[in-house]
Amino acid sequence: MSNLRRQVLSAFKKLHRTRQYVFQGDANALVAGRLKINESFLQNRNESSEDEIQKMIKLAQDVDLELRTNVIQAQKKEEGVYELRITPETTRLDNVVFNPDAIIEKPRRQRGDKNTEGCCGGAAMAALEAEVQARNK
Repeated sequence: MSNLRRQVLSAFKKLHRTRQYVFQGDANALVAGRLKINESFLQNRNESSEDEIQKMIKLAQDVDLELRTNVIQAQKKEEGVYELRITPETTRLDNVVFNPDAIIEKPRRQRGDKNTEGCCGGAAMAALEAEVQARNK
């Protein structure tokens, strides 16, 4: 068996193991995942370009990583209450408590952005518009 064929088979098996691990206990997700994996591999069964096959193996490895680190299961326990199944591999981010009294400053202009307020916080443009209106009366 060629090395490339071995890598494809390994990626295929790993995706199926990941599917079983991530969607454990969810029959619908397990079936949908199996069908999608099998469909994707069958669709590209006749690919002969080694570069394209390597790209697809890399894609399968990336999908495996995404599934393991970014997918969690939630099961509804009662109205408004869900139980989450978070695995040790799940990516966790810092949880910052919201401060309702925080003052959020307007972002600074970046180079190349058009000035929508004009200079002086818009005061110059407001004065100019007032003068134009006064002349038109």
